[in-house]
Amino acid sequence: MAYITDTKTESNIGNRILAGFIDYLIIYAFFFAYVYAYGEPDPDGGYSVSGLPALIPVIFWGLMTIGLEQLFGATIGNSIVGLKPISINGISEKLSFGQSLLRHLLDPIDMFFFGLVGILTIQNSEKNQRVGDLVANTIVVKIKDLKKSK
Repeated sequence: MAYITDTKTESNIGNRILAGFIDYLIIYAFFFAYVYAYGEPDPDGGYSVSGLPALIPVIFWGLMTIGLEQLFGATIGNSIVGLKPISINGISEKLSFGQSLLRHLLDPIDMFFFGLVGILTIQNSEKNQRVGDLVANTIVVKIKDLKKSK
């Protein structure tokens, strides 16, 4: 079992940006396809979905972020670039549901102004954490580094 003192953290800015881009590209592609397929035309020339069907994109977001972290330990983007979020206490590699929820509820803050908030927070925090990681008490590590520390 790896403890936080055994696990090396790096900023991994490029990989973390790419991972977020991959994840949110999938989420936004689903959102736009869903709204176009099931939405109704509005007076502005766009489409909108209302009522209970409007929850489908929110549920998809939750499954793509929180759900995948709970089932597989990482989102699709993080898995592709070889990163994994873990609890800062190092007792368990697996994040709790609450930790995943907090991390991703704060994604809009971390992505504000083209990700500048997240980048600055990662570069200026002791353990290379973004705002979501700081609040959820998590860190993001390279999977290969995690395997070395076991």
